[in-house]
Amino acid sequence: MSLSEGKTVLDATPTTLDPPGEGEFRIYMGEDKKNLDCRFYEQKYPEVEQIVMVNVRNIADMGAYVSLLEYNNIEGMILLSELSRRRIRSINKLIRVGRNEVVMVLRVDREKGYIDLSKRRVSPEDITACEDRFNKAKAVHGVLRHLAERRKLYLEDLYERIGWPLYKKYGHAYDAFKLALADEAAPGTVEDPFADVAVPDDLKDELKAYIRRRLAPQPIKIRSDIEVSCFTYEGIDAIREALFAGIDCGTENTPIKVKLIAPPIYVLSTMTLEKDAGIALLNRSIDVIRERITAKGGKMDVKMAPKAVSLKEETELQAMMDRLALENEEVDGDAPDEE
Repeated sequence: MSLSEGKTVLDATPTTLDPPGEGEFRIYMGEDKKNLDCRFYEQKYPEVEQIVMVNVRNIADMGAYVSLLEYNNIEGMILLSELSRRRIRSINKLIRVGRNEVVMVLRVDREKGYIDLSKRRVSPEDITACEDRFNKAKAVHGVLRHLAERRKLYLEDLYERIGWPLYKKYGHAYDAFKLALADEAAPGTVEDPFADVAVPDDLKDELKAYIRRRLAPQPIKIRSDIEVSCFTYEGIDAIREALFAGIDCGTENTPIKVKLIAPPIYVLSTMTLEKDAGIALLNRSIDVIRERITAKGGKMDVKMAPKAVSLKEETELQAMMDRLALENEEVDGDAPDEE
C-alpha cells in the first residue's frame, strides 16, 4: 500500500490501529510538521465576551494585531480604543510586541475571519482565571503534541479521540490527566479517565507514561528562619535538644532539616508535594521547639514564617552561608603575634 499524506495507513507505525472506519488515525509522512497544528478547544472560534490569551505580533495605526494562542494562532485585533480606559500617552507602555496579553472577545466574523478584542474590559480576576486555564491547556497540548510527533499522527485526531472528549467530561482535560496520576498512585481509588477513550492500548500506555513524566507534581521546598537562644546552665545542650525535637516532627516522606546560619539563627526546611501541609508541618515543629527551649529558660523568635521558597531565595541563602563560613575561617592575619 502506498503512503500518501493525509490518508489512513495501516501497519506503517507501531500504533495498533482499529479496523478501517470512522475515527481512524491518519499517518503524516511530511517533514514540515503541519500535522502538529491544532487549536486547544473543540470550537474553532471563541465566543463573544470570552476571555482569551493572545500574543502581540504587530502594532499598527489602528491597533495591535495578535495571535489567539488557544485557537491555533488565528489573527485578531485589539483596537486602540480598547487598549485602556485611560488616555493613551504611550502605546508601548500598554502593549508590546512578543508579549502575551489577556483580552476579551468583542466580535467574531466567522466568514471573514475577523476577531475584535479588548484589553481594557478585562478585570484582574479575569486575568488570573485565564492564565490558570491557559497554563493547564498548554500542558495538555504539550502532552498530545509530543504523542503526535512521536507517532507521526495528526494532532487534531488525538484531540478528537482524547483531548476534547476529556474536556467535555471533566471540564478541563488537565483535570483528567491529574486524575490519571492519582489512579496510578492508588489504583481503584478513583476512576480511570482513559477507560472510555477510543484509542489503542499501546497509545494509551504511552500517553499515561508521558503524563507521569510531564505532570507529576514536583516537590516544593518550605522554609522558615528562627532564632533560638539559651543562656542558662544547659545552654547549647538545651538548644540542641529543642532543635532535635523539632526535627522529630518530620515524617518519613516529609523529613525536616535544620541548618545553622550563624548563632542564634537557624533554618528549618522540608520538601513536600503539598504546600499547605508542608507549612503546617513546620509550624508544628516551631511550636515544639518553642515549648522545649522555653521550658529550659531559653527563647525562640520566628524571623521568617514558613513559606514556599524559590530557587533564587535558596541561592541567596546558600551564598550568605558560604560568606559566613568564609568569614569564620582562620586566616594568617588572625593568628596571634609571635613574641
